[in-house]
Amino acid sequence: MSEKIKCSHCHLEFNKSVMIEDGEHYFCCNGCQGVFHLLSDQGLESFYKKAGDVKLTPPTKQYEDSSNFNAPAFYDRFVKTNKEGFNEVSLIIEGIHCSACVWLNEKALHKMDGVIEANINFTNNKATIVWADDVVKLSQIIDMIRAIGYNAYPYDASIQEAHANKERKEYYLRMAVALFATMNIMWIAVAQYAGYFTGITQDVKTILNIAEWTLATPVLFYSGWVFFRGAYYGMKNKVVNMDLLVATGATSTYLYSIYITFAQAGEAYFDSVSMIVTFVLIGKFLEVLSKKSVADTLDVISKQIPSEVNVVQEGKVVSVKLSEVRSGDVVVVSSGEKVLFDGEILQGGGSFDESNLTGESDPIYKGVGDTIISGTTSIDADVRFRATKDFAHSTLATLVNLLESALNKKPKIEQMANRLSEHFSSVILGLAFVTFLVWWLWPHSFETAFMVGISVIIIACPCALALATPVATLVGLSLGASRGILFKEAAQLETMATIDTLVLDKTGTITIGKPEVVQMHSLKSFDPALLYALVQSSKHPVARGVGAYIKEHYEIDAHEDFESYKQIPACGIEAQKGGKTFLGGNAKLLGMYAISGDFSSENTLFYFVEEKEIVAIFELQDGIKPHAKEIIANIAKRGIEVVMLTGDNAKSAQRIAHEAGIENYRYEQTPENKAAFVEELHAKGKKVVMVGDGVNDILALANADIGIVMGSGSDIAIEVSDVVLMDSSLKSLEDAFKISRTTFGLVKQNLGISLVYNAITIPLAMAGYVIPLVAAISMSVSSLLVVGNSMRIRLQWKKN
Repeated sequence: MSEKIKCSHCHLEFNKSVMIEDGEHYFCCNGCQGVFHLLSDQGLESFYKKAGDVKLTPPTKQYEDSSNFNAPAFYDRFVKTNKEGFNEVSLIIEGIHCSACVWLNEKALHKMDGVIEANINFTNNKATIVWADDVVKLSQIIDMIRAIGYNAYPYDASIQEAHANKERKEYYLRMAVALFATMNIMWIAVAQYAGYFTGITQDVKTILNIAEWTLATPVLFYSGWVFFRGAYYGMKNKVVNMDLLVATGATSTYLYSIYITFAQAGEAYFDSVSMIVTFVLIGKFLEVLSKKSVADTLDVISKQIPSEVNVVQEGKVVSVKLSEVRSGDVVVVSSGEKVLFDGEILQGGGSFDESNLTGESDPIYKGVGDTIISGTTSIDADVRFRATKDFAHSTLATLVNLLESALNKKPKIEQMANRLSEHFSSVILGLAFVTFLVWWLWPHSFETAFMVGISVIIIACPCALALATPVATLVGLSLGASRGILFKEAAQLETMATIDTLVLDKTGTITIGKPEVVQMHSLKSFDPALLYALVQSSKHPVARGVGAYIKEHYEIDAHEDFESYKQIPACGIEAQKGGKTFLGGNAKLLGMYAISGDFSSENTLFYFVEEKEIVAIFELQDGIKPHAKEIIANIAKRGIEVVMLTGDNAKSAQRIAHEAGIENYRYEQTPENKAAFVEELHAKGKKVVMVGDGVNDILALANADIGIVMGSGSDIAIEVSDVVLMDSSLKSLEDAFKISRTTFGLVKQNLGISLVYNAITIPLAMAGYVIPLVAAISMSVSSLLVVGNSMRIRLQWKKN
C-alpha cells in the first residue's frame, strides 16, 4: 500500500503517489499549493502554527481563468492609463460585508510589489486599483484577491444589476431558511415557556430542546455561513471583525445549549441562536438594499451608455464601436437616442435634454452650427454632427470617470472612523471575557455569566461606525451628481464644508460670459478679415464677442492665416503676418508694448492694434448671471467672505461688483496675481474656494483649497479643478456649499449615533440588562439607523 502523507496546507492525508511534491512540502492540489505560497510570501506562516493539526478545506471553488484579465481586449475595455503612466482598473469585490473585509483586501493588495494604490468603497464594494504593469500583472492581483477568500470582476454598470440580483437571491434563500426555522422554533419555545409556569417534565423538555436543535442547526450553519466565512478569513489574516463577534456569540450559545440538552439540566438557548443569526442577516440585507439605492444615482449615467454608435462612412450610415470613432467623424443621432460625443451640428436640429449633466429639466433647442454635448439626449432631433473629441475624452466619459474616482477617495474623518473600527471588535471580545469572569466570580451561575458575556459580544456593532461616513458621503456625491455638481473626490465634501473665503473670477463666473459689443470706435481703416482671424482662435469671451460682432457687421470672404500666433494670458493676442505685428487685447497689452491708450469707459475695452497703432476700440458689456446678487448674499450669510478678481479695467470691475453686491474686489489681475492673492489668504489662515472658467484662472484654481470650474470652462481649467459645475450657474455653486455642509453634518450625526449607541448599550449589556435576542435586534437597528439617517437627508433634498 502506498504511503499516506499530509498536505502541507490543509493537513488532509492522501497517498503519496497522487501528491504534488514541492521541495520538502507536499500538496493535494494546486489550490493548496497556491495558498501555501501566498501565505509564505506575505509573511503569514504563523497561520499554520495557530492552526496546528486542524484539517482545513482545500480551495475548491473554480473561477474564470485569471489570465483572461491580461487579454488586450480586456485592457481596451476596462483598463486605462493615468497621468503618471500607471494602469488603473475598477473592480467589484465579491464577498465584502464589513469594514474589516475592506481593510483586509486593501492591506493584501498594498503588500504586492507594483501595486501603487488600492482603494475600496464599502458602500458598493467597488475597488480602484493602480499598478505598474511591468512589475505585476492584473491576473496576479486577481489571484491575490481570490486567495484571501474573495473574488473580483470588472466594474461595468450595464452588468452590475445582474450581479446585484444574484447577491439578493442568495440573501433571499438564506433568509427564507432562517425565517422558516425561527418561526417554528418560536412555537416550540412557547410550549417551553408555558411549561415553565405550569410544569413540565425533564423528558418532554429534552425532546423540545432536540427539536429546537434540529431547526437551529441549518439557521446557524447555512443562513449564518456568511458570518463564518468572514470570521475565518479575518482570523486567517489576523483581523478581528464583526463576523467574528456574530459567529462567536451564536456558536458559543449553540454549543452551550447542546451541553444543556445532553446534561438535562438548565435552560437551552437554541431560540436565541436562531434569532441572533436571523435578525443580523436581515439587518445586513436591508443595509445592502439601502446602500444600493444610494449608489444607483451615480450609476444611472454610465449604465445607459450603449456599445455602438451610427456614423457616416463613404456616404452610408454604419454602426461602429465607441472606441473606433475619432475626432472629425460624422455621427448620426436620431430622436430618443443619447449623444455620446461632443461636436458641432452639421445637419438637422431639434430639442435636447441636458438634465443628466446640468440638472436643468427644460429642453434646449440646437441647430446647425451649435455645439452638442455628450451625455445629452435627443428629444425630437434627428441630426448629423462632426465629433470634436473621441469618446475617451468626451464630456460624458469625463463625467463617468469623475464620479467613479470620487467614490474611492476617503475623507479624513472616514479614515479616522476606519482606524477606530479596526480595534473595536478586539476590545469588545476583551470586554465580553472580563464581563463573563466578573459575573461568574461575583458569584453567579455559569449560565447567567455566559449569557451576559454573549450579549456583550452581540450588541456591539462596528458596522454602524464603519458605515457612518461612506454612506453619508455617497449621499452627498449622488445629490451633487443629480444637480450637475461633480466632486472629483469625496474628501472635497469635507474640505468645502470648512471653507471661509470664496474667490470669484468675473467673466463667465459672475457674468454670463458672453460680452457683446455695444459700441465700436474706428480710429483708422482696417481689414475686418484680419481682426476676425485674430480673435477666432481664442476661447476668451471678449475675443468671441468681438468675433461675433465682426461676423455680423462685415462680410468675411476668406480665412486669413498668420505666420505666428500667441495668446498672452490676461492680456490678449499677438500675431505676425507679412512682416507686420497685430495685437488684440486690453490696456495691459498696450502697456506691454509701450502703446499709449487713454480711452476710458465703464465697459470692457478691446483694442485692435496694427504696427503699434490703435486702429479700433470695441466697448463690450456683459450682464451678471440671473439671481447672482441674491445667491452671493446667501453665501455671505453663511459666514463666507466673497472676493472678486478680474483682469478687466477698474471701471468695469466696479460696475460688476456693485451689481453683484460684492464689496471686496481686485482688477487688472494677471494669472500670477490671482494665485498670489490666494496664497496671501492662506498666509492669513483662510480656507479658500476659487471659482473660475478660463486658462488665466488655472494657477489660482490649483493653489486654492478647493478649485471650482464652470462646465463651460476650458479643458485645462476643468483638469486642475476639484469640482465641476456642469450648468455653469451660481445656483449650483450655492448648492455645492449646501451639499458639502449638509454631508459633513450628516457624517457627524452618524458618528454620534454610532458612538452613543455603543456607549449606552454595551454598559447595559455588561450590567446584565440585555438578553442575546434583544442584543441581536439592537445590533441590526444601529446600522439601519445610520443608513436611514443618510437616506432621510436624501429624501428631503429630493422634495426641494
